[in-house]
Parts: sequence; structure tokens; C-alpha cells
Amino acid sequence: MLTLVVFLPLLVCVVLWLWPRPLPDRVCTAVWTATAATDLALVVALWAGFDTGGGLQYEQRTSWIPGAGVSYHVGVDGLSLPLLALTCLLFLAVAVYSLRETRRVRNYACLFLFLQSMSLGLFAALDLILFFVFFDLSIVGMFFVIAGWGRGEQGRAAALKFFLYTFIGSLALLLGFIGLFLAADPHTFDMVELAAGDPLVGRGTYAGLVLLAIGIGLAVKTPTVPFHTWLPPAHTEAPAAGSAILAGVLLKMGTYGFVRIAMPILPGSWRDHALVFIVVGAVSAVYGALVALGQTDFKRMIAYTSVNHMGYVILAVGAAGVLADTDTQARALAVTGAVVQMVSHGLLTGALFLLCGVLHDRGGTYVMDAYSGLAGPFPRFAGVTAVAAFASLGIPGFSGFIAEFQIFTGSLGSQATATAVAVTGILLTAALFLRALRSMLLGPTRLPGSIRAGGFGDLTTTEAVSIVPLLGVALVIGVLPRLLLDVVEPAGRTLAELVAR
Repeated sequence: MLTLVVFLPLLVCVVLWLWPRPLPDRVCTAVWTATAATDLALVVALWAGFDTGGGLQYEQRTSWIPGAGVSYHVGVDGLSLPLLALTCLLFLAVAVYSLRETRRVRNYACLFLFLQSMSLGLFAALDLILFFVFFDLSIVGMFFVIAGWGRGEQGRAAALKFFLYTFIGSLALLLGFIGLFLAADPHTFDMVELAAGDPLVGRGTYAGLVLLAIGIGLAVKTPTVPFHTWLPPAHTEAPAAGSAILAGVLLKMGTYGFVRIAMPILPGSWRDHALVFIVVGAVSAVYGALVALGQTDFKRMIAYTSVNHMGYVILAVGAAGVLADTDTQARALAVTGAVVQMVSHGLLTGALFLLCGVLHDRGGTYVMDAYSGLAGPFPRFAGVTAVAAFASLGIPGFSGFIAEFQIFTGSLGSQATATAVAVTGILLTAALFLRALRSMLLGPTRLPGSIRAGGFGDLTTTEAVSIVPLLGVALVIGVLPRLLLDVVEPAGRTLAELVAR
């Protein structure tokens, strides 16, 4: 069933693309939405049948390029299953949100269906080349989303920058994968076999260079400082649906790669260079929040908060590689917090980017100073935006608090200084969201240009149905975290043990 989950959107994409007659826009969006809903239902079925203590499950393996040791090998565990569920939920939310899209709807739906299959395939992949294929093709899909539905020439320039940065990163990633293949005996790209064999143990400089190549490739996609500069223009120029998928799903490909590939396959090198990741994570957390605080564009501000939130993930996985002054429980807690943060960030930032789309659709600009007093005439929009903002800054009751609490608790024992530095990012995030909410929602009503309050329009039913469930899931995780933690924690403990061997 896992293969069906991965390739169902791609199959529908091909059928929709090759359909010989013109199709009404409503039919295209209806097919897209139905496919996304079906895929989510299939993942829920996978979740229901998942044994939390059973390790990798739903595995399927078929020889693909036997001479090169490449196979079609997929499966899920507690690290990947939550990201599969997040991916399906976000793509369904985006499909519902895009019911109002009017520009080349058939092509638009096909691109997002293609992206959904590439994303699901990456999170299910257990072969390095299969991982790389999905990683690279996701770049192509998002390039066309930004270039085709962005804001004119600026959108095409942002798409090109996004493609060049991330494609160069993927080349570094491929070099690292080849380095692992050459070190393995027998040669293989299979992640499970590589993790069990630890082929680079005692290889010193060689292992360090392989980790450097893989680390750069994943850091560009995450993105972390200093590889983040493609992110703000890509988000600013992309359509709201594209930004939601880029932040909510595609950025997780980088952080997921660290916990799926770098840590279990290169444990010795990861321990030796853990401090580098800790420093990068702490710097990214603070830098992202500081730069976001200085933005006047609401969408660009949210883009920089992604650098901040992904910095917490890198801090956690780095701390999980430090064996001194810590124990297995603390390292496992840090890993669990990193995975929960990926899920939480996807839900909350996805919702925020869709709200940005609502704002731009009404007012034609993301500039915060162009709006004031929206809470009075547009209470639904103001209320949902406020909830999403407070949840994103990590208040108790939402998933962000659960994630950050675990990350800081798991990291503090061995990395007190770096953790203390990263915690200041929470204060800065609170400041930037409170400033944005005060500027846009409070005070006398002010709208851009000649738009009148009566013509602005509050959240529609379609918009609310696409955004509110994302916040609802974040609330459920915050109040009943065991629903997620029971799946993630066993895999987190296993990963901590692999890193420590």
C-alpha cells in the first residue's frame, strides 16, 4: 500500500495531463482535491496499522539498477510516518485553498500532484539514489510553480535562484552518496544496509569529506545560515500555495535527510563534527529571528522565521551527537523534539503562508504598514491569524511548545551555552509576531489604496476549511502529544543508539 500512497498523485497527474479534451477548471481542482483526500485516508490507514515498536514497516524492495547496487526500497518508521501524514494533510489543504485559482488550473493541479508524489517518495525512500531522484525532481516541480505562478519577472528570477542554489546542493549530496557507495563492502546504496554496516568507521578524513558533501546538500535545502539566501525571494514571489508547500514540506527534506542518512550511516563522523551543527543551529535560530524582526513585508517575515525554526532542528540533531555530559534519554529526547518540530513547523507555517495569500488577494500587498485595524471589520481573518502567530511562537497548548520543550530539554545538558543562545530566538519571535499583529490587526482601520472596508472581505468558507484544520491538528498535538510521540519516540531512541555505537 505504501507504493500506492507514493504514486497515486503521480498517476492522476499523468492522466489529467494527457486527457485529450479540455477540462473545466472545477473538474481539475475537484480531481486534485479528491486525490489528495484519498492519499490522506491511505496514510491514516497506514498509521492505524503501524506497530510503534516494530521498526521499519510496510517495506517493499525490488531491484532497480542491479549493476550499481540501486533498488526500489521503501518503508516507514517513526521518523518518516509523521512526515508522510504532514505531507498529505498540507497538500489537501493547498488543494482546497486553490479551488479559487483561475490561472492555467490544469497545469497548476498537475504540478502539485507531481510534487506530492516526489515528497512522499522521498520520505519513504530507503535507497540513497531513490532518495536523490525524489529530492532532485521536487526542485524541478517547485521551480515551475514559482516561475509560472509567481509575480512576473521577479517570480522567474526568484525561481531561477531557488533552482540554482538547491540544484548545486543536490550535486554535493550526490557526491556524498557516491562516497558512501564506494566505501561499502559490498557496494550498495541501500540505507538500511549502510546503517548496519557503518562503512566509514575509522576512515577519518574520508568520512569527514563525505559528511561535508552530504551536510552541504541538506543544509541548502533546509536551509541554514549561510545557505539560506534563496529562501526569502522564493517565498515572497511564489503563490501562497507554493509557499505553503515549500516551507511545510520541501524544507523538511533537508532536516529529514540528517536524521535518516547522516546520523545513522555516519555516526562516528557525526559525533566528531557535532559541534559544527550545534553552532550552525544556534546561529540560524537567532539570525533568522533577528532578520525577521526587521522585515516590513509580512510574507518575507514568515519566510525568515523558517530559518529560525529549522535552526532549532539542527541544534537538536547536533546535540544528539554529543556523548559527553549526556545520556541516551537526553539524546533521544532531542531527536524526538526535532521530528516534532518538523511536523509543527509544517502545520503552522503552512497556515501562515495561506493567510498571507488571503491578505494579498484582498489588498494586493504584503507590506504590514499598509494595513491597520483589521480585527474590527474582518474578525475571522484576524482571529485565525492571531492563533497561528501565537502557536508559531511556541505558546503552551500547541505543537510548537511540545517540540521546543523537547529540543531544549534534550540539548541543555551537554550544550548549555548554545541552547541558551538559541532560546533567545523565542523572545525575538514573540517580538516580531506581536509587532506584526499590533500593526495589522489593531488600531483604526486602514487598507491599501482605494480599497474600502466593505469590499475587502473576511475569510471565506473555502479559505477557512483549508487553514483552520492545520491549526486544529497543531492544537491536538499540543494537548494530546502522545498521539504523535508514541510513534516518534521509539525511532528516536533507536537513532540515538545508532549514533552512540
